[in-house]
Amino acid sequence: MEFKGQGPSNTNHVSQPQPQQPRPVTRAGEERNSIMIDRGGNNKVWIAVIAAAVVIVLGVLGWWGYNNMMSPDGVKKNQYQAVFLTNGQVYFCKLDKVTADYAECNDIYYLQVQQSVQPDNKASDKDPQVSLAKLGSELHGPEDQMKINRDQILFWENLKDNSKVVEAIKKNQQK
Repeated sequence: MEFKGQGPSNTNHVSQPQPQQPRPVTRAGEERNSIMIDRGGNNKVWIAVIAAAVVIVLGVLGWWGYNNMMSPDGVKKNQYQAVFLTNGQVYFCKLDKVTADYAECNDIYYLQVQQSVQPDNKASDKDPQVSLAKLGSELHGPEDQMKINRDQILFWENLKDNSKVVEAIKKNQQK
């Protein structure tokens, strides 16, 4: 029995397959779901990544150069410093680490005053002999490193390469 206005009965009706989009296939032949990326915006991302890397590298090089040439305390690490203490002693050394509590010195020299034990009249008119001594040759045999309490330091100065003290240090090192 057929009704007017209706086509053939739905009992034998087969639906037509809808066309499908082709899917990307992996090496093993399996289908995979992927998201298509707009390749046009990648250039901007790469430029930003490279620019950030350049800024980081320049920052690290600048920090390294600054720390090797001059510390925040004004110490030029490639030069000797004169460290003046509250007790009147002066050390000529290379300041390595300077913290809020201590200053660490290496390659240390100091002035040694030589006076005769029993002055005679002729010697009293002469000025005392001053020489540069290397730390480590004393009776107690200290190492050539010293940590000085910052409270005991009045100030320090960077010494020029052509100063008499630095010239004497270089002469001593050549021996």
